[in-house]
Amino acid sequence: MMQDRAITAPARVCLYRHRDQSGLAGQAEYNVTRRGSGVDLPGAFARSLMIDPESRHPYEKRMTTIIERYHAATARLDALIDATTTPQDTSRAAIRARADVRMGRLRRFLEKLGDPHRGYPIVHVGGTSGKGSTSTAIAAILTAAGHATGLHTSPYLQTPAEKLQSGGLLIAPGLYVSLVDEVLAAHDRWRASGEPALTYGEIWFALTALFFTRSAVDVAVLEVGAGGRFDLTNVVTPAVSVITSIGIDHTNTLGNTIEDIAWHKAGIIKPGIPAITAVTNPVALGIIAEEARQQTTTLQMLDPERAISAVATGSGGTTWTEVETGLAYRTGLRGRFQARNGATAVAAVRLLASAGVAVPEAAVRAGLAAARIPGRAELIDDAVPILLDGAHNPEKIEALGADLQHLIPVAGTGRRIAVLGVLEAKQAADMIRALVPLVDVLVATSPRVLAKEVKLASSLADHARREGFGGEIVIESDPIAAVARARAIADPARGDAILVTGSLYLVGNVRDRWFKEDDIVMARTSWPDGTQSPTAEEAKAPIHGHA
Repeated sequence: MMQDRAITAPARVCLYRHRDQSGLAGQAEYNVTRRGSGVDLPGAFARSLMIDPESRHPYEKRMTTIIERYHAATARLDALIDATTTPQDTSRAAIRARADVRMGRLRRFLEKLGDPHRGYPIVHVGGTSGKGSTSTAIAAILTAAGHATGLHTSPYLQTPAEKLQSGGLLIAPGLYVSLVDEVLAAHDRWRASGEPALTYGEIWFALTALFFTRSAVDVAVLEVGAGGRFDLTNVVTPAVSVITSIGIDHTNTLGNTIEDIAWHKAGIIKPGIPAITAVTNPVALGIIAEEARQQTTTLQMLDPERAISAVATGSGGTTWTEVETGLAYRTGLRGRFQARNGATAVAAVRLLASAGVAVPEAAVRAGLAAARIPGRAELIDDAVPILLDGAHNPEKIEALGADLQHLIPVAGTGRRIAVLGVLEAKQAADMIRALVPLVDVLVATSPRVLAKEVKLASSLADHARREGFGGEIVIESDPIAAVARARAIADPARGDAILVTGSLYLVGNVRDRWFKEDDIVMARTSWPDGTQSPTAEEAKAPIHGHA
């Protein structure tokens, strides 16, 4: 489960962690602010944030609006992040020992809540790349079939409501506030009984499970946070387990080899529960198959190179043909890699039939066409085309690069201007190596995020030069200012285009320029202006890149 949040600006109530010049977390100091006026925080909450409840400004007033209560609830959750220490021993034995304690503790807490993670079929989706898009597509298909469908994705871009969806809508802010109150009150009673404090991630999973139960879902789609075997979502017993892909990522916790990472991902396979994978790497696939054998369950292996054909993409979405049936599909998600994710989603909902969740073919088509996810090959209509994509590992950058000419085409003297920001733990050199041949101008920046170290913008610029990038480089550490610099450089008359990539947190930082967090929360959609639905022009847009 995610244990950090992107910081968007401006937020009504924000939690800031101050860092020293070395980039390391300094003494924890927090400020709760609200644009325009102060916020009257309960004394216990104020103390939890190291705020003296007696030292309020005279103009502070009691929170009366639901959006203020929503942000205050989020700040209460975020205050738990600082209580989660970073372990020094990252050996597999130490990770397993900590996971056993953490997951056992979570199971006991969930039992106190009435086991809200049970009682409905769950599709558990893991993998290095594609798990968010695949989860979104599965949920869209199930919703189109008339099933009350819950969806959990991680991380969020701008606001935590994105992580909790039902019927295609984000959680209502009032329900969010109520569930946060309920879970934290249960946590207070838990601690008063002598039990140890729960982490941010544990509280968030409990919140997710309660949301599914209170929403009376028929079925839920649950995206793994990171890894799988020791991820907090792995306390569930699903109806279907899905592993989308295996690649190098999260090496600080999952290991540096494909074998290590595949072992973690394969851990979501459960005894007797059908599983499906689109992994093709023979080493990783062998490890997944061995896990399925040990768990005495079936494993459906989907090879995208053989299972789908005629893959094409453009601004209107992505199309492909299923080889075995000859059926043609289209999804609103852009990028040829979305054909792989879409085919995996289709296979997963077919497996759900064994759990009594019927999905007619018409719903498969309608759901795929309706599927949308922010920050993944998302086109913004601005003075020049702007593509937001949270690709954050070399595999994702390469997949994105293969489709850039179809998604943000430039011709003649047109330039592609990249705004790049990367977390410290990511493979920045490999990502830049993949990106350098695709762009003409680089604006280096640093994502703003709590509890994770970021790569300095100047370091990204140095990497780019070492990789032979000869174009203009601009260093701007602030993400919002970096996008402004890119827009100032871009010339519509030349046919320039802008790409923002390298981190989902970066995309979350800058997306507020077009879609305000409060509007998203109140409208219960990541596109409060209605642009998530394709226009007639987009639906007719040319599709390119047949393979």
